[in-house]
Amino acid sequence: MRITLGFSPCPNDTFIFDALLHGRVDTEGLDFEPIIEDVEALNRRAFEGRIDVTKLSYHAFAYLTGRYRLLDAGSALGRNCGPLLIAKTPLDAAQINAARIAIPGRLTTANFLLGMAFPQALNKEEFLFSDIEDAVLRGDADAGLIIHENRFTYEQRGLVKLMDLGAFWESTTGLPIPLGGIVVRRELPEDTQQKINRVMRRSVEYAFAHEAEVMPFVRTHAQAMEDAVMKAHIDLYVSDFTVDLGAEGRRAVSEMFHIAQDQGLIPAHTKDFFIN
Repeated sequence: MRITLGFSPCPNDTFIFDALLHGRVDTEGLDFEPIIEDVEALNRRAFEGRIDVTKLSYHAFAYLTGRYRLLDAGSALGRNCGPLLIAKTPLDAAQINAARIAIPGRLTTANFLLGMAFPQALNKEEFLFSDIEDAVLRGDADAGLIIHENRFTYEQRGLVKLMDLGAFWESTTGLPIPLGGIVVRRELPEDTQQKINRVMRRSVEYAFAHEAEVMPFVRTHAQAMEDAVMKAHIDLYVSDFTVDLGAEGRRAVSEMFHIAQDQGLIPAHTKDFFIN
């Protein structure tokens, strides 16, 4: 059975998907067709219902629980790994509220967290995540919301951190920060969904156990990224929660959705969105 599979070119995604794409683990007869795009592009595909399995921002998933279920494996979720709000010079809260802020997408978890921390900061413009540092340096934005490998490069470019939004989430909730997860389309047969759940876990476990084998695929899509940055990226976003969300990971996702519902940001959920 052919399954369309969406993920980003970022090292944490290519790291965990290499094994299932290249025959390193038992895929139980499933044939995965990769669609590699920026996470916000994947979010849009999911809203259009045009993809079977995909990486999805948890913010976007909050709107799509009627269409998709969350796999136990594959999530980018942890501590000290959240998005950062950066600028050329320090800004106070009033200045942040008035600032032009470059964001990596309206439906990203990063933007959700920005809204939690600074609900009055409404002057936002969407950029490709990798272009946000340049937008701030050029003066096209007063501040920028950075994700992925830009956590490791902003200081080298003379930018300063205004807030670690992951730390804000952790101090507010005491829970790890849910950034993105892997979801499966509900319309697929139940046994197929369960197969995908098992295969995803095998692929993650294989990557942890055979890092040298999967790194060539990571490098292919990381382009000019230095090996040290790739490794730091993987270490930050691939964790025990990526193997299995577990009870704490599920609580973190549920809490994010409850907060968003209480703030009127997303509709109430009527279906269990975790795979059983």
